[in-house]
Amino acid sequence: MLRYVASKFFYMLVSLFILISATFFLMKAIPGDPFMGEKKPSPEILARLMEQYDLDKPVFQQYTKYLGNIAQGDFGLSMKQQNQSVTDIITDTFGPSLRLGLIAIVVAVIVGVLLGMLAALYHRRLIDSAAMILSVLGIAVPSFVLASLLQYVLAEKAGIFNVMGFDSPLDYVLPVMALSAQPIAFIARLTRSSMLEVLHSDYIKTAKAKGLNWMAIMFRHVIRNGILPVVTYVGPMTANIITGSVVIEQIFGIGGIGKQFVDSITNRDYTVIMGITIFYGILLMLARFMTDIAYAVVDPRIKLDGGKEG
Repeated sequence: MLRYVASKFFYMLVSLFILISATFFLMKAIPGDPFMGEKKPSPEILARLMEQYDLDKPVFQQYTKYLGNIAQGDFGLSMKQQNQSVTDIITDTFGPSLRLGLIAIVVAVIVGVLLGMLAALYHRRLIDSAAMILSVLGIAVPSFVLASLLQYVLAEKAGIFNVMGFDSPLDYVLPVMALSAQPIAFIARLTRSSMLEVLHSDYIKTAKAKGLNWMAIMFRHVIRNGILPVVTYVGPMTANIITGSVVIEQIFGIGGIGKQFVDSITNRDYTVIMGITIFYGILLMLARFMTDIAYAVVDPRIKLDGGKEG
């Protein structure tokens, strides 16, 4: 197990190095400079700014220094927010995004698994058809479109929720609904398909023939094996929710890291763009890493060298 974890961790570090390098050189390839605006600074001020952010040094020297700073957890200073480090900006704005993301993930897993289980248990009945229709709609409708519809119907027209803001528990409802709709749809379809396969497998028929209690069969065999695809999907789902939150936070006016990311792009704040991009990458890689470990633990058929037993 230790060797398996070390191998996955090594590949995660390699991926992180590639991400940091790609982000750095892509930002350097953008034409213009970050200090361009309506009022261009004087040559003297521009020279001081270039020196402050090491932009007057050769690119390779900037790159090696940036790698060293990243290794120490230092993403540099914001180019637009005076005396603000990128690390402090991420720390200050990550809280709302973390709460929104975690709630959306929990809701997506619980609702998606329950919906998929009901569809499988009532196969080819009304519940199954309704669940699959909802799943298709959840996959087909983009989160930003759903967010706008929810704002219009439940906030603007019905007046049940606030249109924007993130101050009370009720303010979580609409963003979480918009953010978790697509993952719920995918999880419901995965759970339904997997559970149907498990329910028709030989060992379930054998358990029934031996007279095992139906609830025991469900919890010991059907659910445990039926949710394995869901465990695999947790990594990509986390990526989907994290990237989707960028747009959702902007729509609902949530002062999280996603909104900060959009604002930094608008303001050409290169160090913040790079810092948040790398921070997002670390979160996604950690989610994938934990998913691989969890899958190896949940499914005993997984060999720790990466394959499956025959």
